[in-house]
Amino acid sequence: MALTNRTLILFKYFWEATGEAHPVSLADISAQLKEHGITADPRTLRNDIEQLVEFGVDIVKERRVQNLYHVATRHFEAPEVKLLIDAVQSARFITPGKSKELVKRLTTFVSPGDAALLERHLYIDSRVKAVNESVYISVDRIQTAIAERRKIAFRYFDYSPAKERVHRNGGKVYSVSPYALLWNNDSYYLVGFHEHRQQIAKFRVDRIDGLRITQNASLQKPEDFDVSAYFTQEFSMLTGKTCHVTLLCENALMNSIIDRFGEDVSTQVVDESHFSVEVTVNLSSNFYGWVFASAGKMRIVEPQEAVKGFHRMMESFSSG
Repeated sequence: MALTNRTLILFKYFWEATGEAHPVSLADISAQLKEHGITADPRTLRNDIEQLVEFGVDIVKERRVQNLYHVATRHFEAPEVKLLIDAVQSARFITPGKSKELVKRLTTFVSPGDAALLERHLYIDSRVKAVNESVYISVDRIQTAIAERRKIAFRYFDYSPAKERVHRNGGKVYSVSPYALLWNNDSYYLVGFHEHRQQIAKFRVDRIDGLRITQNASLQKPEDFDVSAYFTQEFSMLTGKTCHVTLLCENALMNSIIDRFGEDVSTQVVDESHFSVEVTVNLSSNFYGWVFASAGKMRIVEPQEAVKGFHRMMESFSSG
């Protein structure tokens, strides 16, 4: 038992306190063990280190007058953890308290020096963060339901002008077969088969209330249902009639087109100043507003249905 305790303490010390810039000597290790009431001679410590290496811990020995040791390989490199921390910081649905907790956990995957550097440059903007943590519970239950292929039940709400929650349909409980969780514009969305509507629908997870997993088996996902295609269709331009459109754009808009539709979007050079792009979108006020926001640098070429729809919206805007 003593050997097990000593080895575990040694592993914890190596993992949390050492790195390429923070190697330790056998004397340092011995001092750490003494804090836990454990004594060990240098030979025993070297054997323990060899056991950890055999177990899979990448411990490097620097040969010097007094040999030094440190953990070399970790689950993540510092730049990778920085990306994860940035994602946590920017996610609005994660509360400030939860953000700090997650960041603290993420820094344990890097060396002490890197962890200190990452925490030193940490800033969490609480102004745009969520105030409750119920979304984590909902996400966990949705993932469980998807894995176990079971239906979920919940109520769905909107906010009133007084910022009060108002449940849709008088608080009616929705029954949904969950298929996927999608991330868009700082929000999680549940995609699944809506039992009452008899169609695939999406729900913002932070507007879901009282979600529970039922004992009923979920309906099988349609064979022709493609999550990626659904995401592009539903989230690129919100709801509306699905339509294949051709846009004429100034060259300066290529970044915006790729940001919205991806690098595989179909484009063609028209002249030195313009290119055309063919995309499938939902003809909605959101799509027309996006075109309008280009300040004349983008024009709908076809079909005429989309062209007329854009003109109608512009007319209603100018007359309003």
